[in-house]
Amino acid sequence: MTGTGLAARLVAAGLPPAELPGKTLLCDATLAAFRVAHGRDPERVWWIPGRLELFGTHTDYAGGRTIVAPAPRGFIVMASPGRGRDIHLVDARNRESVTISEAGKPFAGWRNYVSVAISRLMRNFPGARSGATIAFASDLPRASGMSSSSALIVGVATALAALWELPSGEDWNRSIQSGADLATYFASLENGATFRELGGDDGVGTHGGSEDHAAMLLGQAGSFSAFSFVPMRLLDVVPLPPGWTVAIATSGVKAEKTGAARDSYNRLSDGAQHLLALWNRHHPLAHSLAAALGSSLSAISELEASIARSDIAGWPPGALDRRLAHFVREDARILSAMDALRTADQEALSALSDESQRDATDMLGNQIPETIALAAAARECGAFAACSFGAGFGGSVWAVIDSARAPQFSEDWLNRYRARHPDREGVSFVADPGAPVTHLSPELT
Repeated sequence: MTGTGLAARLVAAGLPPAELPGKTLLCDATLAAFRVAHGRDPERVWWIPGRLELFGTHTDYAGGRTIVAPAPRGFIVMASPGRGRDIHLVDARNRESVTISEAGKPFAGWRNYVSVAISRLMRNFPGARSGATIAFASDLPRASGMSSSSALIVGVATALAALWELPSGEDWNRSIQSGADLATYFASLENGATFRELGGDDGVGTHGGSEDHAAMLLGQAGSFSAFSFVPMRLLDVVPLPPGWTVAIATSGVKAEKTGAARDSYNRLSDGAQHLLALWNRHHPLAHSLAAALGSSLSAISELEASIARSDIAGWPPGALDRRLAHFVREDARILSAMDALRTADQEALSALSDESQRDATDMLGNQIPETIALAAAARECGAFAACSFGAGFGGSVWAVIDSARAPQFSEDWLNRYRARHPDREGVSFVADPGAPVTHLSPELT
């Protein structure tokens, strides 16, 4: 097994060929770390991408729609059964490790994410546990809004599900019967929700949805996919138009989901839940905000009337009005944006991205000066569409450009951004949609 061979398989699965040198280095680093930890080559190898969100910020957990794709950067994950019952994990790039011997032991940082996921799997499938060695390495910018934490959870859960042979068990098959089910269940490892017969817990403390997991597991190479959620459903798939290139730049402000940043993120989710609760007080029970708003032509005005009469601590009517308006407007952009991609309509995508950026700033309130400046700088450098994405309060911006501009665009973009924020060290790279979760083990490809 070689890093060159594994990276070549990944390009054959749909990763942009320009990523081959970087992925070779990533595979080599993971393979070297695995050999040190385990003494021989891994039995299983996977690619786990990050997530690119084009439109649909903060809509998925409320049953709304999003447009997402697998990012061309992500994790290489290698695994083999281990001796005993301990699960040994190695971060090859940062030279860190952890051994998980029991469910529920508290950790910090990335170790907490994998510990929470492993503990949930142990509880949901108590008879399946065995030891394992797992090594991973990532080329995703950390806390960049591209879902590195979700990708790590998906990677570890994918590895253990295979090593423990969970898909062949009755408990698994009673609840997980499709790719959408799998993506929703993996999301529940993170947000703590119960999924059918598989009981939940506190998760990692974020009240998020499952768009990240949909992009990683169900996305298609070279294309953008539109999904609706609660329940998850694929709506449409459109290839990136010929002659278009996607670039991403990070703001240098980490989009953390811990501490105060997590509270800000969760507040937006909580606002959607308050809106649903207001609706359900006076109407037949709806399972999501999107379902409530789709139940009648007068639903939005009826909910606005309920908001005017509401008295919710921390959520005055004006704040709830803005949260509702953002959801309605962002959710409505999805089908229009897919049409713009299908017809390669630069003018339409430009207007939609400007509206989405403005609404995130004015209504959602999850933008900071750096992400606002980064989106503006992209347009000034010639991008015909640009918008921040992800949870917000930091993170990254996507830009769509004519492919001929790609070689110089990223440098110009960062230079213009740094002129406004010289204290921020962002990075930029081409980010055309890549391959979804891909099994690279030689004997299984």
